[in-house]
Amino acid sequence: MTVRPTTGAPTGPPPGTSVPDRLLDVDALRGFALWGILMVNITFMASAHRGTGVEDPAFGSALDTAVRLTIQAFFEAKFYLLFSFLFGYSFTLQSASANRGGAAFVPRFLRRCAGLLVLGLCHAVLLFPGDILSTYAVLGLLLLAVHRIRPRTAVRAAVVLTVLTAACYLLLAWALAATGGGGIDTAAVTEQGRQATEALRGDPASVIGAHLRQLPDVAFMLAFFQAPAAFSAFLLGLAAGKKGVLSDVSRHAPLLRRLQWAGFTAGTAGGLLWAHAGHGYSGTAYHLVAVAVDMLTAPLLAAAYAATVLRILAGPRGRRAAAALAPAGRMALTNYLGQSLVLALVFTGHGTALVGRVPPALVALTALALFALQLVLSRWWLARHPYGPVEWALRTLTLARRPRWKGGSV
Repeated sequence: MTVRPTTGAPTGPPPGTSVPDRLLDVDALRGFALWGILMVNITFMASAHRGTGVEDPAFGSALDTAVRLTIQAFFEAKFYLLFSFLFGYSFTLQSASANRGGAAFVPRFLRRCAGLLVLGLCHAVLLFPGDILSTYAVLGLLLLAVHRIRPRTAVRAAVVLTVLTAACYLLLAWALAATGGGGIDTAAVTEQGRQATEALRGDPASVIGAHLRQLPDVAFMLAFFQAPAAFSAFLLGLAAGKKGVLSDVSRHAPLLRRLQWAGFTAGTAGGLLWAHAGHGYSGTAYHLVAVAVDMLTAPLLAAAYAATVLRILAGPRGRRAAAALAPAGRMALTNYLGQSLVLALVFTGHGTALVGRVPPALVALTALALFALQLVLSRWWLARHPYGPVEWALRTLTLARRPRWKGGSV
């Protein structure tokens, strides 16, 4: 399907829709997504065996396996989709803000993407190879190229891209099954994980060297798995932003209920299949089928999570939930990079070098504690500053001028 820009198509919510400078629901959703991303990223930073297809031999208890399966089924490949959806939604808010202020949006957005690319590359090399910012910077250029498409076209394009990507994985599974190949060399992969663990426990130069060696594999995964899914979510967010969906959630209560029903059924089933295939079946045709299924069902589970949060925010305790999550969402970039910095100090030779030494259950508890701390610190910071520190720096580059530094916004 070829998507062509439509001249004159709206670039923001419909006329008459009230659009504040910052929507509280968007910030709260972003804060929620930030938590889910942390729950996944910490597992990769805590063990060099994560993502290799072989479990860390140091932790093989029933509890360890249960925690791994839970993270894979209910967190992995779900929360970055929600973050990506919000990137597309925020694109429409940024465009509308620039237009209201009489500023040229395209140069602004190009500078923003350049800043994200630099931050992402530094993040990947120094702290965590599984960076998403550089991917967002590149995909942001594609979003800019098609941003005038109509909402319905954007939704259709997102669905087609997702289905085609899943179909490619099914074709690969069929080809692998037909040749009788597949599987991985467990002994060799285990040894590679051991060597990577030792490198990550070394001095900073050793850590950076380990990251550089991981980058080709990470880039492959980003290009053929995360990038198509993320861009589909960009397009859905773009369509939702043009319709102003999050400006009045109460108008969409029936849709939210349907998303919960579909997401928590099909999405959970797909997540469980994905998790099962990742334990002992990596590199097989079955694993590729599970990847295809997850490509189709992970967006449903991500949508169910979002619908649940939005319904909570619209409920009697919504203000309290928003007050807790929104500050972290406003500082999402600072918090995302801050998470990697703290975890690098904990798990690599940049600090205490605990990689491969912390059991999965304690890793998950560490993530919860870190996020709780970020909720408190974000609210404290925004009571004194209008933006997070990294957000302020990126905004300076985007606007080509220094924005206000002092003065709270919470």
